[in-house]
Amino acid sequence: MSSVNPIQIPSRLPLLLTHEGVLLPGSTMRTSVDSARNLQLVRSRLLKGTSLQSTILGVIPNTPDPPSDAQDLPPLHRIGTAALAVQVVGSNWPKPHYTLLITGLCRFQIVQVLKEKPYPVAEVEQLDRLEEFPSASDSREGLGELSEQFYKYAVQLVEMLDMSVPAVAKLRRLLDSLPREALPDILTSIIRTSNKEKLQILDAVSLEERFKMTIPLLVRQIEGLKLLQKTRKHKQDDDKRVVAIRPVRRITHIPGTLEDEDEKEDNDDIVMLEKKIQTSSMPEQAHRVCVKEIRRLKKMPQSMPEYALTRNYLELMVELPWNKSTTDRLDIRAARILLDNDHYAMEKLKKRVLEYLAVRQLRHNLKGPILCFVGPPGVGKTSVGRSVAKTLGREFHRIALGGVCDQSDIRGHRRTYVGSMPGRIINGLKTVGVNNPVFLLDEVDKLGKSLQGDPAAALLEVLDPEQNHNFTDHYLNVAFDLSQVLFIATANTTATIPPALLDRMEIIQVPGYTQEEKIEIAHRHLIPKQLEQHGLTPQQIQIPQITTLDIITRYTREAGVRSLDRRLGAICRAVAVKVAEGQHKEAKLDHSDMTEGEGCREHILEDAKPESVDDTTDLALPPEMPILIDFHALKDILGPPMYDMEVSERLSQPGVAIGLAWTPLGGEIMFVEASRMDGEGQLTLTGQLGDVMKESAHLAISWLRSNAKKYHLTNVGGWCVLM
Repeated sequence: MSSVNPIQIPSRLPLLLTHEGVLLPGSTMRTSVDSARNLQLVRSRLLKGTSLQSTILGVIPNTPDPPSDAQDLPPLHRIGTAALAVQVVGSNWPKPHYTLLITGLCRFQIVQVLKEKPYPVAEVEQLDRLEEFPSASDSREGLGELSEQFYKYAVQLVEMLDMSVPAVAKLRRLLDSLPREALPDILTSIIRTSNKEKLQILDAVSLEERFKMTIPLLVRQIEGLKLLQKTRKHKQDDDKRVVAIRPVRRITHIPGTLEDEDEKEDNDDIVMLEKKIQTSSMPEQAHRVCVKEIRRLKKMPQSMPEYALTRNYLELMVELPWNKSTTDRLDIRAARILLDNDHYAMEKLKKRVLEYLAVRQLRHNLKGPILCFVGPPGVGKTSVGRSVAKTLGREFHRIALGGVCDQSDIRGHRRTYVGSMPGRIINGLKTVGVNNPVFLLDEVDKLGKSLQGDPAAALLEVLDPEQNHNFTDHYLNVAFDLSQVLFIATANTTATIPPALLDRMEIIQVPGYTQEEKIEIAHRHLIPKQLEQHGLTPQQIQIPQITTLDIITRYTREAGVRSLDRRLGAICRAVAVKVAEGQHKEAKLDHSDMTEGEGCREHILEDAKPESVDDTTDLALPPEMPILIDFHALKDILGPPMYDMEVSERLSQPGVAIGLAWTPLGGEIMFVEASRMDGEGQLTLTGQLGDVMKESAHLAISWLRSNAKKYHLTNVGGWCVLM
């Protein structure tokens, strides 16, 4: 046996007050430093110190968390842990703070607090001995039955984990190599325990008391693992039963050997297709056409080009949902709650949807109305259509009509053409598999027109409730009933929609959002969506409402929320970079050079923290402080404000008025400036003005001249209007 060399900690230690967890001897913990006292301690002792003793701190668990700006020193816990600072990481965003990686050495007791400022320093008494432990066989002689019981539960717990994981296998070897005096502290820091339970273990100075308090924690963890393994075993048995059934079903459909199947594959497909036609529920007219085509297909050589066209046509006919439909969920209260949860504001639009549901509930054979949502981009027209389908329990299909300039996209191509295919309406019905879906005709105001026909004219039959029960696609050449389909169209303006098509639809105006509504939408929908898309949590980033208001007023100018969503995405990407850099620095800790004694204690905890270890062993590091996004962070991420000129600043100048300009994108405000000068009474207009704006300016100057005596205007002079 080697000689025992006791190691003594300094009699005076600077105190680090932590509120993120309890550090036990032999374990490693990461803690954030942001209070004034702790910041001063790190800067004075860790960043400037050069000796080993300057990196030894006294870690005191401080619960509950006191205010960071408190002037008086809070009450200190009597017992703490002497720790070695292994790593220091600093950051200035959103405010100066440090992250420390500390390893527990031994317990100590505070004798007297020597000073409180700039950071507390106390005279301490060492409670545990730091020395080179004797061999495992020698240490077991004086521990007795209590130690053996603890060792039995510890081995049982570790062997219930996956021993193929290197960290778990190493932990199993450490149970035999480490002295049992150190095992209670180490295992308590590894298993799932609360801070209150860890604090009780820290206060247990007697080794016998420490064993007695740790054994129930091990038993609780073992019972939790047994319950979890039992649940997983039942699930695996169910999966094996399903997998064992599937190959049998597949084999029973093979009518012979593989060679026989290759020889008879085409004939079997035709027979199967004929059976599907006979058993399908298509109308009589469509059934007669399919029977006629299948007879032609049987007589047709497979090498003919028309063979593949006819076969594709018949496969489409049997796949169409002629009589297959979904049952509507007509619960008005549930629909109101769902619409309110999915969309904020938009009261007029939601009211019209609820009216449709109410009438549908009273009369089940109501023909689907043709709703057209007209509004600027980004106000939620498309998402409302999706919510309507979700409310009704129907399938949803979106058809983008922007830039479509061929009527064949709506009605389909005739089968005489090479590469013919059905139109988007029939193809959408095949995709959803039911005959009563919700079809969203997106951007109906952006339909084109070319030599191939007018798609807007082709939509007249589709969107007419009196005609669409007998819609005929050129590819099918048989009628299909579209009366059960709920069509919803969206547009930015009605000016470009043909009058005949506009007459088929019920126009519902969707206005833009106010600032207050945008703030609610951002915090209810946009921010949670962006956090999920970027892998962030609310514990890592916080965006206050005042910051959201700054983004809305200074970085966006729109009626909807698309630009706001993109700005929030840019903020989340910037924060994701910070979070990823922090995790990369944590991953490098395993490769840092440490002393032999320090490395032993650190890897006891660090190697026992792989992601593959069972979730019941809570090995996660304490959470770091969330990044607060304020106006200074906005300038760093998004740059200088794009719209920093306030309306009040412009209106403070004489002769300035606000004008409103209508656009399909939601409109704009513009400032009209009038200047009076000496002249011959002429009016000068600047800017690209329309006839209506020019007439308004001339009307204003005419009114001034006609009322000059009334308002004592002796010299009207010349005027210049800037727009």
